[in-house]
Amino acid sequence: MSHPEPRFFFTRRGFLTLSAATAATVGLSAFSSTDAHASAWPVASPLTPTADVSPTSVVTWDTRSDSWAARDGLGRVLPDFSEVGPPREDRFVGMFYFLWLGEHTTSGPWNIEQILAAHPEARDDKTHPAWGPMNDYHHWSEPAYGYYLSSDEWVIRRHARQLVDAGVDVVIFDATNGFDYPENYTALFDVYAAIRAEGERTPDIAFMCPWDPAKPLVKKLYQDIYAPGVHSDLWFTWKGKPLVLSNPALLGPDLRTLLGSDPAPLPVGATNGQTFTVAGNGRVVGARVPTWGSSTSGCTLTLRAGGPGGAVLATRTFTSIADNSICTVAPTTPLAAGTYYLEQSAPVGTVGWWTEPTSTVPGGQAYRNGTTVAGDRELYLEEGAVSTADVLDFFTFRDHQISFFAGQTGPNQWSWLEDHPQHEYLDGSGAVEQMSVSVAQNALNGRLAAMSEPTAQGRSFHAETLPSSGSLVRHGLNFQEQWDRVHDSDPEFVFVTGWNEWVAMRLDDWLVAEGDVIFVDQFDQEHSRDIEPMKGGHGDDYYYQLVSNIRRFKGVRDLEAATTPTSIAIDGSFSDWAAVGPTFRDHSGETAHRSEPGWGSAGTYTNTTGRNEILLSKVARDATTISFYVETAQTLTPRTDPNWMLLAIGIDGSTAPEWEGFQFIVNRTFATDGRSVLEASLGGWSWSAVTPVDIAISGNQLELAVPRAALGLAAATSVDLRFKWIDNPTVPGDMLDLLASGDTAPNGRFSYRYRASLP
Repeated sequence: MSHPEPRFFFTRRGFLTLSAATAATVGLSAFSSTDAHASAWPVASPLTPTADVSPTSVVTWDTRSDSWAARDGLGRVLPDFSEVGPPREDRFVGMFYFLWLGEHTTSGPWNIEQILAAHPEARDDKTHPAWGPMNDYHHWSEPAYGYYLSSDEWVIRRHARQLVDAGVDVVIFDATNGFDYPENYTALFDVYAAIRAEGERTPDIAFMCPWDPAKPLVKKLYQDIYAPGVHSDLWFTWKGKPLVLSNPALLGPDLRTLLGSDPAPLPVGATNGQTFTVAGNGRVVGARVPTWGSSTSGCTLTLRAGGPGGAVLATRTFTSIADNSICTVAPTTPLAAGTYYLEQSAPVGTVGWWTEPTSTVPGGQAYRNGTTVAGDRELYLEEGAVSTADVLDFFTFRDHQISFFAGQTGPNQWSWLEDHPQHEYLDGSGAVEQMSVSVAQNALNGRLAAMSEPTAQGRSFHAETLPSSGSLVRHGLNFQEQWDRVHDSDPEFVFVTGWNEWVAMRLDDWLVAEGDVIFVDQFDQEHSRDIEPMKGGHGDDYYYQLVSNIRRFKGVRDLEAATTPTSIAIDGSFSDWAAVGPTFRDHSGETAHRSEPGWGSAGTYTNTTGRNEILLSKVARDATTISFYVETAQTLTPRTDPNWMLLAIGIDGSTAPEWEGFQFIVNRTFATDGRSVLEASLGGWSWSAVTPVDIAISGNQLELAVPRAALGLAAATSVDLRFKWIDNPTVPGDMLDLLASGDTAPNGRFSYRYRASLP
């Protein structure tokens, strides 16, 4: 007679109990270097609907960020329509997103990079006083927005903009440790809803739940968010239903007892029974039934009120029972608080009920033929406001593979992080449904590892090697190798790990980690996997690498056509701009001030640099002049304000000195006659006056005109230029500062591109 298999519990950050055999499958065996293609799973899950992804909210303010240009800090240029082609509406990208910052420990902040820079000897000494307390969370470095908390709505809004500009379709919240952080997801939902109410896009949302036990959290999410329809327009749907990353097999009824150790046979004409109590909302009651290997056995289960002979609430007859099956019966309405009796009768063939000789069910009692006997019968009882059947029917489930190396081991399974070459995860038809991409992996030589191990697979790891020098850390070689694998396989969905984890718990011991100092998922710049920009280090390099690869995966829209040449009178009336196109739009709400608590001693973060909210801009041309227009949400502040409404201009193909790809700037200085001044870069943020230019300002509008010749453009020629508006930077010339200071249109390193044929 077979017995139930042992159970284990695993989380990603170091709290686990599992057998040695289980540990081997989780990541201690060597990965395969063969091609990751696999045969199709023969049967699609019955949970898989036929419909596809549902539309999101209506977009009325389209910034067309997929057509923006950018060059990152390493000189890498984003691909455009000519390189990647039009958008592919059947390709999707999910970003692993973290809501846990500030929810467990907030001592410090303890910055590992700073600790090691000041005390390199601490690298191999867990007793060094520079470390924070054991089991406290440490930051691997400092985010560009500071040591923020996940509830910071100012940061949440900026994240939404960055992710949607990159082409991310859904943020997938990390709930793998069993916490869902409702206050933080509520803050994010509210910000996303506000952005959508403004007519703009945000990513959708989904959750990735614990590997084991998933049941309580999935049901909690269903009860708290999905059943009441909380922000339903934000839900990411896959194959017609909201997506949840969880194993549906873990959503079975709750076992109210320990596993029974003694099978009690049921003779012909006899009954077995068990009383039990419920606190309310009892939905399903069941027994584990041994058949001693027979496949032709049967019996009847009857649910009664009170005890033996009580009123019948439900009954069900079972035939051809597989050995050790859980047979269940459900009342027509949930059981109220009280005592109930489950009775087994009418045996066919060899059948019984697993029993524990000692008492294990609180308030319960085993019975034979209506008379009490020692011990308790093994009992399954599902109780609660949420039905497992309802949850199973509501979601599209994708079981998330825990191993970095094993690949797909069953149908309807996805990966979240894998060693290269990543496996293809197939749907029921054999098509490649999903693959994962990660910045780095806490893996080493085919085994699970801690990021604090010096040769773990960091950001520079590629071709099965981690370079000895850290000089390549900005280049994202590991990240790109994983993306290249995805581009070759072309799945429907890519899961990217990750955006903003930032912290790891300092552990005294963990699994097979080598070394005295142990941090599992994050450690330092090399051994970390966040894409969100950091202060110093690689800055925003990984963000633009993400944008570039998503564009190659999903495609982009082409530039909108410029209207016919128009001569603009710089007179402050602005009426001659009405027929000029295209319109270059910026995100709204970016000048909101920040006053939010930070992590521990980081204190309150205050930012009041938001000033002129840039909404839209235009460009016009004629044979001799290039004219620019910009409109803000409110009346423009005085141009005597510092760093007021700067216009950076870059000429395609120019080899002149530049700042971040822009050869010219306007409005940095003004002439004595009131006109603005066009300046040329001398290299970097150093400028030399070229010529005064006409400018007119009225209310919330501004227009100016630059002579073609001053930009190095011959008369009556085509135009291909990039431009951006910058208001109130705190550190002029610093691209990372543009993420947080004032307003920039478009954001960060992005620029608008204007292309027009002969006038």
